[in-house]
Amino acid sequence: MSAGPPSPADVLARLSALLREVIAEPWAEEVVIGRETSFHHELELESIEFVVLAERLQAEYGPKVDFAAWLADMELDQILALRAGEVVDFICRCLA
Repeated sequence: MSAGPPSPADVLARLSALLREVIAEPWAEEVVIGRETSFHHELELESIEFVVLAERLQAEYGPKVDFAAWLADMELDQILALRAGEVVDFICRCLA
């Protein structure tokens, strides 16, 4: 019997862990990552880190979670404004 898709809280917790792994800087361990956490301003994600995150998300959740394709449909200002909660919602939609 399948447990069903993960809850948004579980996805946020896993996303937070993956982001810390991808950033791989000591300061990232101290950042509280919530739904409103900005990928650009607070986490300072660089383009290569988005690529690594996309790979990790697919490894974690499978091919349904195509983060790279989702980002490809966005304008630069949308990517710069991206918040953790938007990614959580995207992942949950993909897994529903």
